[in-house]
Amino acid sequence: MNQDEALTADEVAKLLKVSKGTVYAMKDRGDLPSFLVGRKLRFTRKSVLDYMERSQTAQDVAEKPLSSEIPQPDKGRIVICGQDIILDVLSNYMNQAGHHTLRAYVGSYDALSALYKDEVQIASSHLWDGESDTYNVPYVRRLLPGVAAVVVNLTYRTQGFYVAKGNPLGLNGWKDLAQPGIRIVNREKGAGSRILLDEHLRMLDIDPGSLDGYDSEVQSHIAVASAVARGRADVAVGSEKIARQVEGIDFVPLQKERYDLVLKKRDLDTPPMRSLMGILESGLLKEEFSSLGGYDTSDMGKIMWIG
Repeated sequence: MNQDEALTADEVAKLLKVSKGTVYAMKDRGDLPSFLVGRKLRFTRKSVLDYMERSQTAQDVAEKPLSSEIPQPDKGRIVICGQDIILDVLSNYMNQAGHHTLRAYVGSYDALSALYKDEVQIASSHLWDGESDTYNVPYVRRLLPGVAAVVVNLTYRTQGFYVAKGNPLGLNGWKDLAQPGIRIVNREKGAGSRILLDEHLRMLDIDPGSLDGYDSEVQSHIAVASAVARGRADVAVGSEKIARQVEGIDFVPLQKERYDLVLKKRDLDTPPMRSLMGILESGLLKEEFSSLGGYDTSDMGKIMWIG
């Protein structure tokens, strides 16, 4: 076995039995050394094997929480907030374009708050407003008061329930969560999936405190899906693409969500943001993700709102 062999992120993900997004996260937090071959990210087989020796199990890797710490201010750097793998790849393209780009793995609500405070330059958001049945713009208005902002589409995803194989409890809608004996596992406050759940519970007049497991929080789609797969919960809210990566669960689709990037209007004509828009409009990122299940990239790069 050639330990100097260069592996792709997909090959590393298969070795570690984790998602490709987790591989990018491991790279960004310094757990797994990487290098570029042209414009492609690569890892040596030796570095992956060394990491496996340091890790107890592949499940430990999958459930290791991503750092929610926002990098300290540093002149010339760009920070992108959010947890989806597509942001890791976008960050890599930004770095290749010559812009020092870092990642912060925080939920949508906290990302918008950080953008308002000038702690980050790009926030991702998939926050649903039940009153208007729209995504993101109502929250941008509330969380960035007095700030001119731009909302740019990244992709659409499908949200729904992670359930055990065969959906033995017949959980097919939001009302079903209130059935006696149903155990849920929840995302952290501020996550888009958590807000989606809370909005539906509010509109159905269901007391969140009545749900067994509502206060049981984890910080990633992988972690909630794994909890259902292991029988620690009956159901969790998450995105379709993760259901394809975790064995032992099925996915019940409920709602198509819009996943956007939010930036300040004043920054739109700066070199990093011009590069960002160029990447989104070039088709490179769109081509990479259009063939993957769980992503609809038809509006990638489209400006959805300026205010």
